[in-house]
Amino acid sequence: MNESLAKALALFELTEPFTREELDKKSRELLLTWHPHRYAMVTNNPRKYMAKYKQAEAMTKDIHTAYELLVARLKKEDSPKS
Repeated sequence: MNESLAKALALFELTEPFTREELDKKSRELLLTWHPHRYAMVTNNPRKYMAKYKQAEAMTKDIHTAYELLVARLKKEDSPKS
């Protein structure tokens, strides 16, 4: 298992084998938790807000990247072996 796959599985708190349904459910949960606009009313301090917003943006990007990697892994496993 390569390092990026291990990181993706850790981010999604999944172990192999996993299903597309488990992956989609966890993806929705993570995106809801880390949506950048969720931090709009956390603080009146603009610096703190922007720091949290940027952190959430980075996590959202990581979630999307990990999701694509894990979907590709599922497709690879489902493809017929020759």
